[in-house]
This record gives sequence, structure tokens and C-alpha cells, in this order.
Amino acid sequence: MKTAPRSTGRRLAARRRNRELLLLLLAVAVCLAAWTSSGLALRGTLPPGLLPYGTGLGALALLLHLAVRRAAPYADPLILPLAVFFSGFGLALLDRLDLSYALWHAAKGDWQKLPAAPAQVRWTVIAALLAVAVLVVVRHHRLFQKYVYLTMTVAMVLLAAPAFFPGDTLGAKRWIRLGGLSFEPDEFVKVAITVFFAGYLTANRDALALTGRRVWGLRLPRGRNLGPVLAIWVVSLLVLVFERDLGTSLIFFGVFVVMLYTATERTGWVVIGLLMAAVGAAVVGDLEPHVHGRVEAWLHPLDIYEPVHDPALISQQPAQALFGLGSGGVLGTGLGQGRPFLIGFAGRSDFIFTTVGEELGLAGSMAVLLLYALLCERALRTALSLTDPFGKLLATGLAAALALQVFVVVGGVTGLIPLTGKALPFLAAGGSSLTANWLLTAILIKLSDAAGRAESEPVRA
Repeated sequence: MKTAPRSTGRRLAARRRNRELLLLLLAVAVCLAAWTSSGLALRGTLPPGLLPYGTGLGALALLLHLAVRRAAPYADPLILPLAVFFSGFGLALLDRLDLSYALWHAAKGDWQKLPAAPAQVRWTVIAALLAVAVLVVVRHHRLFQKYVYLTMTVAMVLLAAPAFFPGDTLGAKRWIRLGGLSFEPDEFVKVAITVFFAGYLTANRDALALTGRRVWGLRLPRGRNLGPVLAIWVVSLLVLVFERDLGTSLIFFGVFVVMLYTATERTGWVVIGLLMAAVGAAVVGDLEPHVHGRVEAWLHPLDIYEPVHDPALISQQPAQALFGLGSGGVLGTGLGQGRPFLIGFAGRSDFIFTTVGEELGLAGSMAVLLLYALLCERALRTALSLTDPFGKLLATGLAAALALQVFVVVGGVTGLIPLTGKALPFLAAGGSSLTANWLLTAILIKLSDAAGRAESEPVRA
């Protein structure tokens, strides 16, 4: 059997890293341009922290690049620049919103006048350093396969823990609060359950794919194989009922169905998954007041302005989001020249997409969504290139988790689906979300490195 020269693989790895470095420079430049534009619009001068911010973001990007060059030289050259761009652009949006919130809420004495960008900068540094640690410590992604059941146990504990803590002002229970500290465990759970699903399906794919009976043209699974699916379905409903967390429930069950179909290639699993999701959503939406209120607010967003309206409609946010997106038009008002702060609560978390829609317009919104799609595409491309089943399923699951979270957030803000309260990956304020998404990025980089090695290194006879 012929072998490719080892030097060919090394040259390919070097070219990928050089492309990555150029793309990182472009990402940092675009983020600085966005911050400069909003600063000129709001202050009339350059942002006072432009030089240290630009230097810090560039240094952090360089550190991540050096870690990838050292620990994952064959990795996809697009994954890291996309993550750096989203983080840097999110910081620019948060700083822009901080200025407006400080003026708008100062007279009210509202807590929303407190800035969010400084804390997000600290969390960006922490998340990036943790990503570097994962890149250096995890030598191969198959290390995760050894601990799939331990990972799932920890994930279930984290998923159930918020039910024993007080909920937020809107009733959802997504936070673990200890003293003055709090974090959102479901952001880490989405990564942990993806690791478990990949390990479980790798071990049981034959039983799930090759057995069952054909009904109406679909090969349906045996009853005994439905057990894990029913268990995951019940857990997702329990999360929805006890923690009132629609977003986590959708992502949790959705990722499992996507990975199950990927492992078995059986349409019957998709049909069963959609039916179970529809039945569960209908029952819980009718019986659980918090979820029912969100569905009503989704169906009738403008009823909040009526003199007599459903008490479940406690927020003007769905209507304000539609007004903001509509006023942006095709090209937007320009960064710093809109009024996204009028949306009030959560304008810097799940509703941060309204800032993009209003100030960058339809064109900017589509650009952001296409960049998210590109990141998911690179993960799926990695899945296609990997040779081991565990790696394929893990890359597919991480792509599905990211895509589903973007869908439930953007879909809720734009009125496509009910609001879920999840944070938009990388852009929204929140240390838990940012850290979890950078860990997800580090795992994707390691997976793409393994895929690149399989394509580039010589095959020995």
C-alpha cells in the first residue's frame, strides 16, 4: 500500500494554522470596528478602553491560537476564529447596552443600570483559559468515552439541583445559588449529556438500528429499545414541570433524537421523537401555568397593551422585540443608534438578538445567523471526517446542541416559538453560558484535530 509523505501532513497542518491566524486577526478587527462604531455614536469619541480591550482580545486570541497550534495542529481553521468573533462581538454589544441602560435606568434606581460588560470580560478570560486547559490536557477525544456513565450521573445531579433552589422573578428555576455566587448548570449539562449519548449509542446502535417491525412503511423499534427514549422523555418533562425551563427541555430531548437518528439512520425514531415532544408540550403547556403563560404571550404578544388582558401576559418584551426588529429594516439604524434598551429586562441575555436586528438590520441578523450555521457546519464536517463512531456522534451532538440553542433563542425573540429564557451562545451576558460554550468549542477543536490527522497523516502498509 502506498504511503503519503509525512511532510505533506505537516505542511497541511501549518497551512491550517496560518489560515486560522489570519482569520483571528480579521475577527478581532471586526470586533474592534463594531465597538468603535457604537462608541462614536453614543459618546461622540473613541471608546476610552479601546486600546487595552483590543490588546487584551488580541492576546487572548493569540494564546488560544498557540494552544491549538501546539495541542491540535490539524484542527479545523474556522472553529476558533468563529468563537473568538462571537465572544468579542458580544462584548461590544454589551458595552453598547451598558451605556444606554445606565442612562435609562439611573433615574429609576433600577439594578439594570449596573454594567454587565466588565463581568463578561472576566468570564471571557476564565472561559478561554479553561478551553486552553482542555486542549492541552485532553490528548484525544476518546478519553471522554471512558467516563460516559460518570458524566451522565454528574449531569443528572446538576440538572435536578435547581429544583431545590428559589426560582427567578419569572418563575423559572435554572440557577444554583450559594451565598453571593450563582451559576446555570443546564449550560454544562448540554455538553455532558452529549458525551453520554455518544457513548451509549455507540455501544447500543446495533440493537437500536437492526431490530423492530415495519408499520405503515416505517420500521419501528422494539418495546425494550424504547426504554431509554422514554426515560429521556420523562426527564425532559420533569425539567419542564419542576424547573419551568422550556429551553433546556427542548434542547435535552432534541439532541437525543438527532443523535439517535444519526446512529441508527431510522426515520421511525424521528417520528416517535416528534410525537412524544408534541404530546409532552401539549400536556405541560396546558397544565403548567408558567409554560401556559409563555405560550399565550407568544400567541397574543400585543394583548399586553389592552386595558383588560390575560394575567399570564406579564411582560411587554415579546411585543417590544417585534417592534425593535421591525424598526431595523434591511440595513439597521447603525450600532449605537437604535433603542434596544427599551426592551428592559433580559435585553443583555436572550433578547440581545434584538440589538442585532434593530441596529444591524436584516442583513446583520442574517450574517450572525449564517456564522452560527457555519460553526455548526464545521462541526458536522468534522463528524463526517472522523473514523470512530464515538467521535462522529459526539461531533454531531455538539453541533445539534449549539444549533438547537440558537434556534430556541432566536425563534423565541422573533416570535417563531414561545420564549424559552435561554442565553444566545457567546453573545449574551452570563458566565455559565460563556464558559460552557467555550468548553464545547475546545472539544470540537480536539475532534477536528483527530479528523484532520486521519486525513493527513500517512497510512502505513
